[in-house]
Amino acid sequence: MAHAVDESAPLQWPAWKTLVSTISAVLLAILFIVSGVWKVTDPLAAAVRMAQAKVPNVLSLPTAIGFGIAEVFAGVLLFVPRFRRWGAWLTGLMLVAFLIYIGVLYNDLRGEDCNCFPWVKRAVGPAFFIGDAIMLAMAVLAGWWVRPSHGLRSASIILGAVCVFALVSLGIHLTRQSGVLAPEAVVVDGKPFPLREGRVFLFFFNPECSHCNHSASELAKLNWGETKIVGVVTQLAQFGPDFMRETGLKGVVTADVDLLKSTFSFVDVPFGVALENGRQRASFPNVDPVPAAETLRKLGFVN
Repeated sequence: MAHAVDESAPLQWPAWKTLVSTISAVLLAILFIVSGVWKVTDPLAAAVRMAQAKVPNVLSLPTAIGFGIAEVFAGVLLFVPRFRRWGAWLTGLMLVAFLIYIGVLYNDLRGEDCNCFPWVKRAVGPAFFIGDAIMLAMAVLAGWWVRPSHGLRSASIILGAVCVFALVSLGIHLTRQSGVLAPEAVVVDGKPFPLREGRVFLFFFNPECSHCNHSASELAKLNWGETKIVGVVTQLAQFGPDFMRETGLKGVVTADVDLLKSTFSFVDVPFGVALENGRQRASFPNVDPVPAAETLRKLGFVN
């Protein structure tokens, strides 16, 4: 007489397979949650990193927020056994998409730092693909020896909570960008230069940065009127005046970079800040000349 099969009983695998799957899932979950939380809690810095990875500036912030949400959500799914297969699929898809993206732009990004995961310094090169391939293998192992995921409604609630957290964080950061009070003055040629009088545009740059050179050269073509330009040299201060002269950006140069970095949301060069009577009106990560010029015109900083 045939025995009935209990289809509701959980699938069973050898203990070593379950252990490998669990370890892979937990390690990936920690990595993706940390990466996603960093993007969500510091979206402006993450947007700068996206732009450095050749994501168009107009899409850098939405991309940073979107990936942050996806990474946190995938990490949480990996932690919960009944959602683990979904989490493995999501992390695997993100890794494959990322490998394809880097592969397409490999010649442009080769040797550049990839700060996709905080505190993990990786340069784009052969070792980069090996590292991501290992993570992809871990995603496969995390989702292979587990039972099919279930509980779509509960997973949707988790996704909604992550989205709300991300949007609240973004709102807080954007609010902080407006009205920041600049220091009273910076040192220029050994004398104090006031920052709380009229309109002042701070341009953070590294004299050896080609992107800085391009941005400064384009900004130099604008009619700045009464707006004062202060170049903030972040490295190789002795070459700051030469940089300003060669790019045609007319203004003074200060090396008080630590003071200004601690005041504004500086991430990397080139970076700009528009001040009016000492209050920040706008900031410009990456200083993309075209949208920056449009914003500066609307604010009355350029004619």
